[in-house]
Amino acid sequence: MKVTSYYPVVMTADVAGTAAFYREHFGFIELFTADWYVHLQLQDDPAVNLAVLDGSHETIPESGRGRVSGLLLNFEVEDVDAVHERLQAAGLPILRSLRDEDFGQRHFITADPNGVLIDVIKPIPPSAEYAQNYDAGALPA
Repeated sequence: MKVTSYYPVVMTADVAGTAAFYREHFGFIELFTADWYVHLQLQDDPAVNLAVLDGSHETIPESGRGRVSGLLLNFEVEDVDAVHERLQAAGLPILRSLRDEDFGQRHFITADPNGVLIDVIKPIPPSAEYAQNYDAGALPA
């Protein structure tokens, strides 16, 4: 199988509001817009995509209709402190405070209007204990 694209799709009852959230706070632009579906792409990186879908739309099998549950979106960024400051100033909930983790992340967690958790991360060098768990080519520097 040759994958040509991969992106998460957030199911919600508020497609327009959810798309606006990701545009305003994370720099996405709309590539396709309908009342039931919006395809977003990061303005500065066409490889980063996210879609928002009306969870009750007929294209979704009945057994899968509804809203998102159990989803965490990770955004790796260059300056996690600046993003934290900006999103906190914008009034977004900070559900996990900005912190350094022994496993190799400086991060914080917020949420979108649907309760989807968003983990904003800057990779940092892990502790010696966690460094051994990394493949040599994946070890954060």
